[in-house]
Amino acid sequence: MRDPAVGAWRGMGDDRGVAADKRGNKTVRDLVLSLMVLSVVVAVIYIFVPHDSKADPVKPITYSVELGQARRDAPFKVAGPEGLSAQWRATSVTYNGADPHKVSWHLGFVDPEQQYVAIEQSNGPADPFIAEVTLGAHRDGSRTVTAGGQVWERWTGKRYTALVRKDQGATTIVLGTGPDSQLTQMAAALRERSGQ
Repeated sequence: MRDPAVGAWRGMGDDRGVAADKRGNKTVRDLVLSLMVLSVVVAVIYIFVPHDSKADPVKPITYSVELGQARRDAPFKVAGPEGLSAQWRATSVTYNGADPHKVSWHLGFVDPEQQYVAIEQSNGPADPFIAEVTLGAHRDGSRTVTAGGQVWERWTGKRYTALVRKDQGATTIVLGTGPDSQLTQMAAALRERSGQ
């Protein structure tokens, strides 16, 4: 039946809204099913991927090659520890010889008490080097420590305590987050050599 005033058919209703509602429900249902499948996949991956929360997060490295290279190339005697127990684990090593007037050596450890201890050396200007590697530590008055037959200045900062020795040709720093005894033990273990 046609309504002459409007020019449209009357009688049968317009089903377009109902079809759209059914499509909308189907879209939500598909989304929920997809999320369920994805959740199952994530759960399976989590179950089968090994994760040991008791594993030691420290990843020890070897540094003998880098130490030998630095001792051959550096214009100063490079310090490396000798005689430390296996509980001292090396974790980082870098040698930068790009600028012959600012050569630097770094060797980082985790000590037996799980604290960070590092050896830092450079032939660059001492004061900027000390400020950079100690993160702004300052000299602890006239306090000194004797370790390995050498006298070291004690420096303190917000993050690190450091033992500093300024020699002709290089500045050597032993710094860390642990107690002075660990820094002193590392400083006493250092042997400086060149040309190996």
